[in-house]
Formats: sequence, structure tokens, C-alpha cells
Amino acid sequence: MNELNGLLTGSITLLLWTVVIFGLGMYKPKWPLFFIKEPNRFMVVALTLILFMVAWTMKGEGEKQKRQEASAKEAAAQVAPAPEPVPVPVPTPEKPAK
Repeated sequence: MNELNGLLTGSITLLLWTVVIFGLGMYKPKWPLFFIKEPNRFMVVALTLILFMVAWTMKGEGEKQKRQEASAKEAAAQVAPAPEPVPVPVPTPEKPAK
């Protein structure tokens, strides 16, 4: 299996964290949003939507880089055809000047 690049791995990790934050936030909004005085579930939903959009964008960019690397490898693997020999005309000897 091909190795995943950093953006794909990071997007998967961020998606997992987003699910955890959403789950905890729907149960007790104070836990993931401990730095806010009075958090509510709407803030949790807004935060998870933002994190989801960031993770999905990272995933798309990672897949784009993966496709570009694959096409670069494919282009490098293609062998250029050997040039065909072209006849070169024989130069005529110059006549000495009088």
C-alpha cells in the first residue's frame, strides 16, 4: 500500500478529534469548551462544522498532491522514442581560388 502523505494523515486525525469534540460537547458543552464562561451546544456545533470543513479541505489537498506525484512518476517512467538517423549530405570540396 502506498504511504499516505502528511495532509491525509492530518485530516483523518482531525476528523477523529472532531467526532470526539462533538460527542463530548453534546453531552456536556463545558468539557470541550472549558475556556468559555457559558458554552452552549450551538457553539459546539459551530466549532465541529468548522473543524469538519478544515479536515475535508486538507483531505482534498492531500489527494491532489497524491495524484500529482503519481502523474509525475508516470511521466518520468515514460521512455522517449529513440531518434531516427537522418542522412547528412556530404559537403562538396571547395575549388581553390585563382
